[in-house]
Amino acid sequence: MSEGNLQQLFGSIDIYLFDQLLKGRLIPGMRVLDAGCGSGRNLTYFLRSGYEVFGVDQSEEAIGEVRTLASILAPHLPANNFRIEPVEQMTFGREANSRQQKVISKEIFATADANEENVSETFDVVLSSAVLHFARNEEQWQAMVDEMWRVLRPGGIFFARLASTIGIEDEIILIGGRRYHLPDGSDRFLVDEAMLKRVTAAVGGQFIEPIKTTVVENLRAMTTWVVRKNR
Repeated sequence: MSEGNLQQLFGSIDIYLFDQLLKGRLIPGMRVLDAGCGSGRNLTYFLRSGYEVFGVDQSEEAIGEVRTLASILAPHLPANNFRIEPVEQMTFGREANSRQQKVISKEIFATADANEENVSETFDVVLSSAVLHFARNEEQWQAMVDEMWRVLRPGGIFFARLASTIGIEDEIILIGGRRYHLPDGSDRFLVDEAMLKRVTAAVGGQFIEPIKTTVVENLRAMTTWVVRKNR
């Protein structure tokens, strides 16, 4: 396969996410949520290859781009699979509760969208690529993680790439809490290895990859966090 064909098939997929494909952990037919999907750079392959793809992002423009991409590569997918909403306040899995309340209160059931379904805890894979380090504080960071964990089914895979302090501890300046000023000029919420291990244990996860970190010229460090949901 030529380089051009590879780009067409995989788009600009994160190399560490591509690694999960090579290891056979993400297979066609899986239900995949990209939480903070942007314009869909990690979704091209999944849309092309028979996955059931969903995405959320706060940017209306980004979701518009993803819906356009999906309409071309996977036209059978409903546009409502891709939603304009924050990661920490996703509506997936909450529609069923709303419908149930309508039935209980004897309102007209037909007002519920028949295409909606309860997808809470039924995503096989949740992706979070370069999203969590934009958290304002630890409360928001934890809220995002909790919400992504909520919609992940038991046995499902959570894949995240996020900025960390690992390997650049002497290069960063603490602003407050877990927010730091980085040598590249940005301000980010940064995790460390101990925090990732603590949170993984707290939510009932199991590492299926060791924590891996790429240090980019001592300007920033990007860490890969891949776990399976045990409960």
